Amino acid sequence: MSDLRELYQELIIDHNRRPRNFYVMEDATQHMNGFNPLCGDKMTVYLKVKNNTVEKASFQGTGCAISMASASLMTESLIGKTVEEAETIFQTFHTLMTGACDTSSHNHLGKLNVLSGVRDYPARVKCATLAWHAMHAALSNEHPDSVTTESLNE
Repeated sequence: MSDLRELYQELIIDHNRRPRNFYVMEDATQHMNGFNPLCGDKMTVYLKVKNNTVEKASFQGTGCAISMASASLMTESLIGKTVEEAETIFQTFHTLMTGACDTSSHNHLGKLNVLSGVRDYPARVKCATLAWHAMHAALSNEHPDSVTTESLNE
């Protein structure tokens, strides 16, 4: 089990140091700002949705290692998914992070499971879910300009 935990930590460190899809998307069809006032994480999630499919996903901003790695992993997981699939992934990831059910039922999340250990540290859950809530708000147009972790129920 310790080898698996080390592998997970390495993946999180890698995505923090070299985040994937880390750029301002000029041709985004949707975007949303997210802010975590508890630790200062601040990012914008960009999506290009065409024919009900997420063609591109990116983010830009600053944050802790968990926040940056989560955003990076999220963008990788969304590309090529339908809006409905993206929302399902959001809901499944959210239940994983909040501990609403056991981690064994989330095997289909693939690499995103590396973040499952975060739920053992409640103060860090908001770091891991910030980009996800921004993505969800961008897709659903629930918030006019931004989301904050303090306005969300975790």
